[in-house]
Amino acid sequence: MSTYPNFDHARLSEPMSLHTTFKVGGPADVFVTPESVSEFVSVLETCRREGLDHFVLGKGSDLLVADEGYRGVVIALDNLTSITREGNTLVCEAGASLKDVAERAAAESLAGFEFASGIPGSIGGACFMNAGAYEGCMADVLESIDVIEPDGSIATIAVEDLELGYRSSKVRNDGLVVVRARIALTPGDEGEIRAKIADLTQRREEKQPLEYGSAGSTFKRPQGYFAGKLIMDAGLKGYRVGDAAVSEKHAGFVINLDHATAEDVRAVISHVQDVVYETYGVRLETEVLFVGF
Repeated sequence: MSTYPNFDHARLSEPMSLHTTFKVGGPADVFVTPESVSEFVSVLETCRREGLDHFVLGKGSDLLVADEGYRGVVIALDNLTSITREGNTLVCEAGASLKDVAERAAAESLAGFEFASGIPGSIGGACFMNAGAYEGCMADVLESIDVIEPDGSIATIAVEDLELGYRSSKVRNDGLVVVRARIALTPGDEGEIRAKIADLTQRREEKQPLEYGSAGSTFKRPQGYFAGKLIMDAGLKGYRVGDAAVSEKHAGFVINLDHATAEDVRAVISHVQDVVYETYGVRLETEVLFVGF
């Protein structure tokens, strides 16, 4: 293992299978859990200054980490989860889960964030990829975000300058790191808000294989098509390598049936991409980010 600085709140050789929703992935050399925004900025600064490979981890819901693990520093936002109200805006640190933000919005009788209640990610990750579901996305509710620029400075960027598109953003394109986000909502009725969340939860449970480890929708929606339908029509439902498989319930999900390896998952993804391309001439792009390969 390379020599690393002595970070506070760090663990060595931390299994990434414990920190991803796929429940696969080997050890990260160093796993740091900063306890404040200033510590987070300091750790990130050190990694950049020392030229250390690193990545920032939210809820691990869109990651496939290699079986060999990650030779570098994982900066986990487990402790940066505060949510505060300012008027009709919720100010959320990057590690706050979308589920917790949706719950807080409901408790405060603030409407507009219901769409995100079942997305198993963090605010930072949601801003990174403009996460969305059920006709809503982050672009609809974001007011602004605070980010760490590549030079280490902190800047506030208004939503209109975030270049938010389908699973894309200025954050993703320019190597920015989200510190906190401001979510602008509208006053509503708590009962109606909770009823909508319950309805979306039921729809999700009926259609998605939530009982298995996965990264949610594995593929981006190709223009003019639906990834799940292409995969299903190509006869790939249930296609399996080891313990990784295309879900029988929703073909857009690659799932961990029990003891899948990252290589199993990658093999299924690759096969699906090849067959769909050969059959329909459509190249499926992954929503999932590959780390450590």
